[in-house]
Amino acid sequence: MAGNSFGNLFKITTWGESHGKALGVVIDGCPAGLELTEADIQPYLDRRKPGTSAVTTQRKEDDLVEILSGTFEGKTTGTPILLMVRNTTQRSGDYGNLAHTYRPGHADFTYDAKYGLRDYRGGGRSSGRETVSRVAAGAVACKILSRLGVQAQAYTRSIGPITIDYDRFSQETIRTTPTAMPDPRANDEACAYLQEARAAGDSVGGSMECVVTGLPAGIGDPIFEKLDANLARAVMSIGAVKAVEIGDGTSSALRKGSENNDSFRIKDGRVVKSTNHAGGILGGISDGSPLFVRAYVKPTPSIFLPQQTVNQSGQEVELQIKGRHDPIIVPRAVVVLESMVALTVLDAMMQNMSAKMDSLIDFYGQ
Repeated sequence: MAGNSFGNLFKITTWGESHGKALGVVIDGCPAGLELTEADIQPYLDRRKPGTSAVTTQRKEDDLVEILSGTFEGKTTGTPILLMVRNTTQRSGDYGNLAHTYRPGHADFTYDAKYGLRDYRGGGRSSGRETVSRVAAGAVACKILSRLGVQAQAYTRSIGPITIDYDRFSQETIRTTPTAMPDPRANDEACAYLQEARAAGDSVGGSMECVVTGLPAGIGDPIFEKLDANLARAVMSIGAVKAVEIGDGTSSALRKGSENNDSFRIKDGRVVKSTNHAGGILGGISDGSPLFVRAYVKPTPSIFLPQQTVNQSGQEVELQIKGRHDPIIVPRAVVVLESMVALTVLDAMMQNMSAKMDSLIDFYGQ
C-alpha cells in the first residue's frame, strides 16, 4: 500500500490498523533540540480519544503515547521520531458478520476492488482510528509552531442544521463542550439533536473550522505547492471529509469582485487587509492575515438501521451493523483537522527558509 506519508521536509509516515496491536507514526525532519516528552503529546490524543462523552463511540481506549526513538534526555536529536499508541480494547467479534459483506458508506467495497482482500475488523487501515497517528505528529508540529509564534485552533462550526453564532464565540468552551463548539447555546441544541438521531439509530454530519494566527506573509508557493492547495490535500485526506473551503470559500462565487476583494492598507507600519474574504492566502502564499480552513464531514456511515447492500458473492442482502460507533465524527475530528493544518503549515514554513538569498546569508553568513 502506497500513500502513507505526508510532507516534504517535516515528513510523517503513519502505520497500524484499528484492531491491530498498535498504531503510530514516524516523524522525519524534526529539528534537534526541541524539548519533547509524552506529556506534550498526550493532551492532543485525549481530545480525540473515544468514550469521553455521550456524543462519541463508547469504545474505551486510553490512547497512551510512547516515544520509542528520536529523543535523548527530553530533547529531540534530529533523528526519526517513532510514536506508538497501543490498542487495548478491540472487540473484533462485533465485525464477524462483515467479513463478506460491504457496509454502505464505508471503504469495504473499494478496498476489495483495489487489493483483493481487506481487514474487516473496524475497517482496518481505513478506520478513523488511524487519525491517532496524525494527532500525535500534529502535537509535535504544534509545539514547534508555538515556538515560532504561530497558533492553530480548530473547533466545530455546525452539527446537522445547527450552526454556531460567532457573536457568542467563546474560546474556552471549545475544550469543555462535548461537541467542541465555541458557542454554549449551539452546543446544547446540537446535543439534543444528536440524542434524537442516536435514539433513532441514525447519525449526523457537520462542519469544523481551523484558524491559524501569527503566520507571516510569504509562506507557500505559487504553482503546485500552493499553501491552500496543500491544505486542501491534507484536510481531504481525513476520512469522512467531503469538502474543504479556504476563507469565504464557495460563498465568494456569489459576489462581485468589488465585494470580494480585500482592500490593503497600512497599520503600524505594515501592510494589512481591511477584510479577509481570502482567508489569509493570496496566489497560494500566506498574506499575514489569520488563515481560515473549513471542512465538511459526512454523517458517520456506521448506523444501526437496516441497510440494503451486497456481499462478496454478488448477492443482495440486508445488513444491520453492530458494535460501538460515533453518532457524529466532527467533535473528535476537530483535533485531527488542527493537526493536519499544523503539519502543512510547518512544512511550508520550513521549505520557505530557502526562498530568499538573504535567508541563506543570515543563516550561514560569517
